[in-house]
Amino acid sequence: MKYWPVLALLLSPVVNALTLDALQQRFTEQPVVRAHFEQTRTIKDLPQPLKSSGEMLIARDKGLLWDQTTPFSMKLLLDDTRMVQAINGQPPQTITAENNPQMFQFNHLLRALFQADRKVLEQNFRVAFVDKGEGRWTLRLTPIVTPLDKIFASIDLAGGQYLDSIQLNDKQGDRTDIALSQHKLTPAQLTDDERQRFAAQ
Repeated sequence: MKYWPVLALLLSPVVNALTLDALQQRFTEQPVVRAHFEQTRTIKDLPQPLKSSGEMLIARDKGLLWDQTTPFSMKLLLDDTRMVQAINGQPPQTITAENNPQMFQFNHLLRALFQADRKVLEQNFRVAFVDKGEGRWTLRLTPIVTPLDKIFASIDLAGGQYLDSIQLNDKQGDRTDIALSQHKLTPAQLTDDERQRFAAQ
């Protein structure tokens, strides 16, 4: 019996190690996540980075709502069949797999990023997952399919209980950093307004 504490010390890091499967399961158990975002685009030919912010929502069974409020209004809806974008109250533009397959493929991957969908990620990227301890993790994605491998050098994700940051590193040397904060899991169902947005044609 005196060996049990030693065995427990040796085994506990293995038992408690965070994996990509465990992370996907963690995110799957969050049916609706709302968060604030701050986005910074660093473009090598511009003296100052471009900054924007707003609110986002990822619904497991519906898709992604991205509501930028500054420096101008932009509403984005992304589900399994379409991407709908409206800027400054202008009539919305709809992108589908039929009318713009490359753009739709990229935007469709956003859902996989937010939900740590291992199957989709491994179809498109070489995946390097690191358990940082205390529930923290990082995930580096290196594209292995076209056109992603022509656009991105890598995509880096990091977080804990939630996805906290995304860094998009493109082949031109530009970078986009998205920081997520103020995560909320309640209400666990969509509001009437959110449901209407996903249902709108």
